Order: sequence, then structure tokens, then C-alpha cells
Amino acid sequence: MKKKTLGGLLALSMAITPALAACSQEQKPADKAAAGTGAAPAAQMEAKKPVSFTLAYAAGDPAHKQGVVDAIAAFNKANPNIKIVDISNNSSATYLEYLKTKDAVGEFPDLVEMRDTQLYADAGKLAELPADLKDLFKLTAQVNGKFYTAPIAGSAPQGIIYNKKMYKDAGITQEPKTYAEFLEICEKLKAKGIAPLVVGGKDIWHMGFLINKFLIDDVFIKDPNWNAKRNKGEVSFTDAGPTKAMKDFTQLFEKGYVEKGFLSTADNQTTSLLVTNKAAMLYSGPWMFQQILDADPSFELGFYVLPGTDGKINLATLPNQQGWSMTAEAAKNPEKAAAMKQFIKFFFAKEQYAHYLELVSGIPTTKENITYKAIEPLQTVLKVVNDPNTGHSMQINGFWGDNTMPASFRNWFYKLSQDWASGKLTVEDAMKKSDEEWNTEVKALKK
Repeated sequence: MKKKTLGGLLALSMAITPALAACSQEQKPADKAAAGTGAAPAAQMEAKKPVSFTLAYAAGDPAHKQGVVDAIAAFNKANPNIKIVDISNNSSATYLEYLKTKDAVGEFPDLVEMRDTQLYADAGKLAELPADLKDLFKLTAQVNGKFYTAPIAGSAPQGIIYNKKMYKDAGITQEPKTYAEFLEICEKLKAKGIAPLVVGGKDIWHMGFLINKFLIDDVFIKDPNWNAKRNKGEVSFTDAGPTKAMKDFTQLFEKGYVEKGFLSTADNQTTSLLVTNKAAMLYSGPWMFQQILDADPSFELGFYVLPGTDGKINLATLPNQQGWSMTAEAAKNPEKAAAMKQFIKFFFAKEQYAHYLELVSGIPTTKENITYKAIEPLQTVLKVVNDPNTGHSMQINGFWGDNTMPASFRNWFYKLSQDWASGKLTVEDAMKKSDEEWNTEVKALKK
């Protein structure tokens, strides 16, 4: 099963080529995106009856948000009879909390970017993905043996985004080949009075970036069924793997390698700290590349994947369950269902999708070959993804089926990490608390 899944992932990765999309530089984002509608005549709605539907997506990442906003604007321009009501979360609440609130007050979106597919599929909130939409993609994830999501982009690896000039100024002449060499780089930068790493710890989901890097290296790459075993009480966070992972994570903070204001730094502020030379590195993904270059076109951007302490490269790049999903209630309305299908086809139409992918430096998921201008660091991303020696896994919340973790545990765990990263709690005590919380949430699900 893993072999088949990995093959699909690599096929997705190879779909990017460093070519220019056939879009004029002078076009505005919405007009540029609208240009793709001619390539997808099937996406043009036959009936012109006025119809509207609500839509929600995770708006925390600026590039992703801009890509979706552009798609909505272009779609509205091309389809004046359809009104998309964007009700996306712009508050400080996490995306899952936002969706739970909307569900509780009877305002669950009609079309939603779904990230916790197992949770909402089990609750009967999602409609199955129509066959003609499923056929757009090379690979889609099954949950409970069914397809619910149109994958927005392939799983992109995270790694170290760094300032080449600051490396040179600190006497760092090459990228690290081992984790020990990475720590040496951090020490050299710190000795120069430079904050090695910026972390957007105000947003708890950003804390998950580094947390999952270490969990993958020490837990999930070795046992992809760890979550299922934890649900049964067969493994513990106090075991050697999870404890080592979180100690390695915590070491970066204890040694002063993370910029001191991380608890008050939001994810969308990390770019500013990089381009103003207040920090030399950021652990994030390729969706940040264009944001950084937009903020400072002269920024000398480098990227490498961070090796594990054993020297191996492991990435969260297996296909996941995230994507556009039509909710079950909305799909009962034929006009609304047709309009939502039309938007999904529009979003993945060749030039529109290329525009989105260029903004986020994303990996395409469609069968149709998508080309866009890929900057140099993205070539590094593709190279390491396709390396046969690279290990492929998922973040702790990416698993489904028997390996689904309790829905609220992720945010609870990331929030707790702020305490042990800032020295308020030992890793050992945090791991004990994590077992207790996981057990409590599992018991609540069984009631």
C-alpha cells in the first residue's frame, strides 16, 4: 500500500517543470486566473439560474489565502449568476475550532477546505466526491473506503529557508549534511549575535512544523501505525522515540537558537524578521518562497531539507486527506451542488491552477500537466522528494482510519509545546501530560 501511494506522490512531484505559464505579467491576479476558464469548457455552467453557496478555507497562510481569493474573484467575474460567500476564518481561532463553532451554530460551510476529513466523514457531514471530479486527479486519498476531497496541492516538504548572505557573513560556506553540522551552523550564527531561527510561535499550528519534523524522524518513519497503537494504549509519549524527538525540538530553544520573541511572533511576521536580518533561518515550506521574495526581491534565498540525527532525510510528503469538500447538506441541493462542482473544476483549470501553484510554490495534483515559473529553491524541493533514499511519512494529524488521532489533541499538544519550549515545563512532564490528554480524548469519543 505504501509503495503504491509513494509512486503516486512522485508522479505528482514530477509534474512541475521550470517553465513560464502562458500568462502575461501585466495581468491582474483575478484576470490572470480568469484566463484559464477557456481551457476548461466543461466547467462552464449550463444553467444560468442565480445560485449562491458559502465557502471556507484555512486563511492563516498569506500565499494560500491570496490564491483562493484570486480564484473566487476570477470565478465570480466569469460566472455572474453564481455568488460565492466567503466566510473563512480571520480570527485568532484555529481552523478546526472555527469549523466546530460554525457547525455548532448551524452555519457549516457548503464548500470547505477540509483538513480533518476523517472526523467530519465519520460525523456524516461530507458528501462523496463526484466521479467526474475524482477523475481530475492522479491520486486522491480514501477515507473509510470513499473519496471526499479534491486535493488542493501535493504534500510539500518542509525544511530550512535561509539567508545566504548571512551564512557567508558568518563564515558558513556550505549547507549541512548532518544534524550535528546544522547545530554547528546555529552556534556560529549565535556567536555573531544573529538569531539563528525565527519561529512563529504565536500561531500554535506553526509550532507543529518543527514538532512534526522530529516526530517523523524518531516515531512515524519507524512506525507508521504509532497513532493506532497509542489509541489502544500500546505505546506512550514517554517511550524513547517521542521523548527523544521532543528533547531534540526543545534543545533548539534551550540553546538560544530560536529568536527570543517567538511566543509573540505570528507566522505571517516571520518573513519580516528574515528580510530585515533579525534571523537567519526559518523552518517552513516552499509556500514561503514567493512571500519572502515579494517582501525583498534582492533576498538571497537558500533552502535545504534538515537531516535527522541519524543522518537520514524524512519528509511529511505522503498524500493526505486535505482538499475541497462539498458538505452533505449542501450537496442535496442540485443547483448548489452544480455550482460547487463548477467552482472546483474552475479552480483546477490549467491556467487558474498554475496561478495558484505559482503563488504557493505548490506541487500539482491534477492529471493535466501544469507548468509555471518555478524558482531555484523549488528545484531543490523536487530533487529531494524524488530521491529514492528519502523517507516519506505524515504529520501526526495527517493520518486517518485507525491511525486518526483524537481531533482536539493536535492543538492541545502544540499549545503545550509553548510551555516546555519556554522552560515552564520539562519534556518528561509534558510527555506524561500528553498521554493523559490523549487517553481522556479517546474515552470521550467512546461515550
